[in-house]
Amino acid sequence: MSLPQIVAIDGPVASGKSTVGKRLADRLGYLFFDTGLMYRALTYLALREQVPIADAAALAAFAERTEIDIRPPEPSERDGRDATVLAGGEDITASLRSGEVEASVSPVAAVPAVRAILTAAMRRVGLRGRVVMVGRDVGTAIVPEADAKIYLTASVETRAQRRYAEISARGEDRAYDEVLSNLAERDRIDSSRQTAPLRAAADAAQIDTSGLSLDEVVTLLERHVTGQLETGNRSSA
Repeated sequence: MSLPQIVAIDGPVASGKSTVGKRLADRLGYLFFDTGLMYRALTYLALREQVPIADAAALAAFAERTEIDIRPPEPSERDGRDATVLAGGEDITASLRSGEVEASVSPVAAVPAVRAILTAAMRRVGLRGRVVMVGRDVGTAIVPEADAKIYLTASVETRAQRRYAEISARGEDRAYDEVLSNLAERDRIDSSRQTAPLRAAADAAQIDTSGLSLDEVVTLLERHVTGQLETGNRSSA
């Protein structure tokens, strides 16, 4: 019996998919790949190079000539990162969680040509295998052939509380109402975009993480992956 080579976990922002995906990847000994890192990387680089975020054609041209890759952290990288993000060989991992990037990443990700370019880059990482990939369209658009698919969700208020706690823990000064508003807007953009809108794959197990502890969610994910191994089924939960 072999482990699934690609585990796809989708869901809206702050639904818990990154936290539980990382734990699952650690237990499997796999690369943890948050696909949002690629969009954050492109957003950060576009802001740094002063590419207009509102100019879809300029963003697409910039994405076309920008090389982004995701690799497991090196033993020497002891800053708590889950993966290393490289742009043309430059390590930009530490620059991807700023408020400026947070506020601009959804408009960048909504550009169809940008999504097509970065989806191809994500597929290259995913098809290496031994990876847990999390995002918003992993199981539907990036690697629809994934061995195991899970869709996590939670109320926008629950997700805003989680994100606010993360931001506060990093010492950043942002109001809860601002975080809530940002998440609601990102949900609207992600769900209504023309290309690969946020939705659950038809064969994904759907799990609402509201009111569940981290351990309970990880256990549900492990149970789903085990069920895939035992039955070959992708029945929705």
